[in-house]
Amino acid sequence: MLSVAIIDYGVGNLFSLKSSLAAIGVTARVTADEREIAAADRIILPGVGAFGDAAAKLRDSGLAEVVKREAAAGKPILGICLGMQLLFEKSFEYGEHEGLGLIKGEIRPIADVIDKGLKIPHIGWNALHFGEKKHPLFRYLKEGDCVYFVHSYYATRCKDSVIATAEYSAELTAAVASGNVCGCQFHPEKSGNAGLSILRAFCEGEVATC
Repeated sequence: MLSVAIIDYGVGNLFSLKSSLAAIGVTARVTADEREIAAADRIILPGVGAFGDAAAKLRDSGLAEVVKREAAAGKPILGICLGMQLLFEKSFEYGEHEGLGLIKGEIRPIADVIDKGLKIPHIGWNALHFGEKKHPLFRYLKEGDCVYFVHSYYATRCKDSVIATAEYSAELTAAVASGNVCGCQFHPEKSGNAGLSILRAFCEGEVATC
């Protein structure tokens, strides 16, 4: 039976994510145990809050090196919201902070690119756009399906890794993938059937080779 490790480093909506996985018949364990993470078939890195604090917690717990090692070994990894941002090389949220460096690019304020007067953070349901070729992570979705966002920062300088975008007066990175490492800026666990479909696709084998 497939198992998923949800990394617990003190940041994230862990148990709603576990419940969402249970709803699609997937066993998930919320854990900070290196052996349990290594034994899992899939890894999910959640996160809410500030990049610098989360990155420090991930490093101080020793879990940053665990994630990088498992990624190098080819294990499928999914970052969610701040967890996606942590996959990048660096962030400019309240200073400059180093990320995991698993995906090329950086995290910048959406205020730099969206229309003045729009609310920040960007909160709510937005349509996904996939471009010419839809990534296997979205195999069960169609163009324009909506998911739920809560964010003030976005990934940029990552054109080669972008697999979905969303419009908030500007085109913002909604999801990325590089080999076995994927990330969603939105919250699948808060996105109803569309989100469950994404989690189901992640738990299937083909994502690991894309």
